[in-house]
This record gives sequence, C-alpha cells and structure tokens, in this order.
Amino acid sequence: MNVEQQVEVLRERLFRRNAGEPEFHQAITEVLESLTEVVRRDPRYSDHSLLERLCEPERQFIFRVPWQDDDGRTHVNRGFRVQFNSALGPYKGGLRFHPSVNLGIVKFLGFEQTFKNALTGLPIGGGKGGSDFDPKGRSDTEIMRFCQSFMIELHRYLGEHVDIPAGDIGVSGREIGFLFGQYKRLTNRFESGALTGKGLNWGGSRVRKEATGYGLVFFVEEMLNAMGRSLKGTTVTVSGSGNVAIYAAQKAIQLGAKVIACSDSSGYVVDPDGLDLELVKEIKEQRRGRIHEYVAGRPKATYVDGGSIWEVPCEVALPCATQNELDERGARALVANRVHLVAEGANMPTTPKAIAILREAGVRFGPGKAANAGGVATSALEMQQNASRDSWTFAYTEGRLSEIMKGIFRRCAETAEEFGHPHDYVMGANIAGFRKVAEAMLDQGVI
Repeated sequence: MNVEQQVEVLRERLFRRNAGEPEFHQAITEVLESLTEVVRRDPRYSDHSLLERLCEPERQFIFRVPWQDDDGRTHVNRGFRVQFNSALGPYKGGLRFHPSVNLGIVKFLGFEQTFKNALTGLPIGGGKGGSDFDPKGRSDTEIMRFCQSFMIELHRYLGEHVDIPAGDIGVSGREIGFLFGQYKRLTNRFESGALTGKGLNWGGSRVRKEATGYGLVFFVEEMLNAMGRSLKGTTVTVSGSGNVAIYAAQKAIQLGAKVIACSDSSGYVVDPDGLDLELVKEIKEQRRGRIHEYVAGRPKATYVDGGSIWEVPCEVALPCATQNELDERGARALVANRVHLVAEGANMPTTPKAIAILREAGVRFGPGKAANAGGVATSALEMQQNASRDSWTFAYTEGRLSEIMKGIFRRCAETAEEFGHPHDYVMGANIAGFRKVAEAMLDQGVI
C-alpha cells in the first residue's frame, strides 16, 4: 500500500475503534490529512507505527461524581480524564464542566492538546478532562461540593510530574480554588504545580486569565504582518463572551482594532461604535448575565436573538465560543463580506467544510492548536514560577507569552513553506507538532 492508502486504512480503523465519537473523528481526520507527505518523506514514522500510537491515548479514566445540592438532593455526574501523550513532559490540559462533555469530546481535546503543547516548545505533554456537570445557576457551595467530590477520584492521577490540569469552559479561578483545596486536603501537600490557573495570592500567574485571548491576538498580529497588514483600524468580530472572547477583544482594542460584535449562546450584539468592553465584563464576569443586557446601556447597539454572528461584516473573525460553531453557512457569509482572516480562539470551532470554503476564497486561517495556545503556554510559565518559588510581573509574563506565540507562528509558517504549502497554517501546525512529539517517541522506544 502507498502512504495515502495506509492513512485511509488507519482512519477507518480508528473510526471503528472509537465509534460514536464524531469530534474525535473530526480531529484525527484533519491531522491525518496533513501528515501524508511527512510520512512519505520519513519512513521511520510508518515503520514504528507513530500515527497509530499518537492517535491512541495512553490512559483514559471515567468515574462517578456524586454530590448534594443546597436542598440536600443527591445528583450524579460523570467525570473524565484522558492522559493522551507524555512524550514531551507531564500531561497538561484543562478541565471542562459543561453538559455536552463526553468521552469523545475529551479525547478530541486531549489529542489537539498534544499538538498544541508541542508547538509551544515547552516540556509538556497533552491531556484533557472534565465532567457533564453544568455550573450555570448553581450556588458557590453547590459548585464547591461538586469540585470536592470530583477531586476525590481525580487526585490519585495528578501531580506536578504526572498530570497538571487547568481550567477550560465552566472552570475558572473559583473552581480551580475548590479543586486545589480538596487536592491539598487529600494529599496533605501544598503542591503548587499540581494545578494551574490558581489565585494570584497562592501561586497563580499574572496574565493567566487573559492568556488565551491575548495569545490569540498576538498570533493574529503575526498573520496580518505576513499579509502586510496590522490590527490598527481593523474591524473585528469575536464570538462568545467568556474569558477567551473578552480578553481577545481587549488586546485587539489595545492594538488599535475596532471590535464591533460578540455573542453568547442566546444571540449576539453589534455595536457600531465599538464594544464597551467594561460593560461586557460587568455583565458576564460580575452579574453572570446574558449578552442581551448590553443594549440597555448602549443605545446604538443592537441585539439579535439567535442568528449567526458571522453575518456581521468584518475584516477579522475570531471564533472563541465552542467547537463547530462556524459552519459552512457562516463561512460563506464571512467570505461574502470580504473577511481577510479567521483565527480560532476556541478548540476546533470551525467545521471542515467551513475551513475548505475559507481556503478556497483565499482567507488566511489560524487553527486553534496554534492560535489559542496562549493559555497552556502561560500555564507552563506558572509551573516554572511555582518550581522556583518565584512571582513574575504582568509585563514580564505578557512579554514571555508574546514571544512564545511569535515562535508558534514562525514554526507553523516555516513548516508550511517547507512542505510546499505557504500560509497553510493548518498543515504547518499539524506537521510541526507531529514531528516534535514523534521524534521524542522514537527516542524513548516502544512505550
């Protein structure tokens, strides 16, 4: 069989082995499509079954999480942790609390995380976890009870040299605090490196909250520079209104862009004068409200119930909400409105058909495994500070983050050029991440 046939046989086998996991299927398909040429050039990868080994998690844990609400009623959720690959270092990846979480989603996230972490150049492997628990509408004490129950099982698999979770959707500083407190009680150790995203007064890193959004915009600035453009004066739309979206908008505004729209699961707002980011923060971070509340304080703004934020004309679009939110219809709308660039702040928010439409139209596309790596990069910086019992300034940490994101862009761009696909950052990211992990796996033998 030629390389293309080998890859197709492997893909079909992986689909059968991981039946009913469409997100994982989507993630491995995108990566395998990029790797045909690199496997053809270096037969060691085929001879040592590197593709098969990279697509199979090292460990997967599923466990029951019972907890009581404020009325004394007992609920049962399901917890997950997938330790995907440790060739480059301890497993590193966030925890997601959301009703949609299942094993397939956690596996796709862990698989993507392996490549993302490799692209940072930092010594961290890939993992991911979470639960189908929904923190929305729950009191702080209910969330605390859930986190404590979740950690009772999870703690036995964690440690600064083993597996270091962080936050993700539904897991912010509040949840990390409850999780760490329970980990400390169970292990009788103040092990700062066991979790990242901690509070600033007990081992956390400055810029951690802002990191994914800031890193995304640093990556976008590099993409625009390669086009002879800059963010200054550029109109930007950002889907979502959580951590990633808010701080991507903040950094874009700082660099001179005009951010005109954001969204949540109910709809989106458009503000022709540019978003009042302090108002968005007040609604989402302080009130924990819905984005439609924005228009009450901004008379020129409009709220669209449902609909697609991608119909709003812009030059740069940043999907920062959740997987597969930017579909074929959204991509066609962006192209019709002459978007220049799309970069992913969320994990796999763009469907394969949408990516194909953007590519065909010549729109530059930044994949999440490269563009949104700022969060995990700053988590690794937090680990460095914890290991040295140090604390860095905001400016110093942001500078380190900026340099890491520039390095990721450079690796993606140079690798895409090397393989004859200039500006194809999907291919560049997949091949650069794969080669980094694969070479480490070859060095360490068949494990």
